[in-house]
Amino acid sequence: MSAQAARSPLSAVFLLHIALEAPLALQAFWSPQSLPFLQMNNTTVVMLKLYAALVTGSCITAFLAYPLPEFLPGKRALAIGFCIYHSVVSTILFQTPRFIPHTLGPFFESVNLTPEVVWGTFHGLLGLGMVVWWQATLQYAAAVRGAAQ
Repeated sequence: MSAQAARSPLSAVFLLHIALEAPLALQAFWSPQSLPFLQMNNTTVVMLKLYAALVTGSCITAFLAYPLPEFLPGKRALAIGFCIYHSVVSTILFQTPRFIPHTLGPFFESVNLTPEVVWGTFHGLLGLGMVVWWQATLQYAAAVRGAAQ
């Protein structure tokens, strides 16, 4: 099986991970105090920078994994790791008290649609996207496994 045949357009989900995570990571590195979070102190700034380092590493890993064939175990393991990460972050953001001092307007506030919930929804959709990628590319892994036997 050629590497060209083992490509899925759903691999764009790795690029979506970068699109969701990179802006926060970059701003947390260069100007963490300008982030719109409540009650920032020195400890939270340090933790935010550590988180930014971790997220930057995951973005670089996603960028490097994106062009790889779908059947490689490392790419598949990365997708499961991202699925777990985005699912957990989504759950945390849904359950957290308000920490972003912005509003989407009175109507959205009345239906509990806050920036934290929107951000959590994006993470949840990305976690779901990783599961969809996994399921849609099982055929590539099965074909390579069958060809190797």
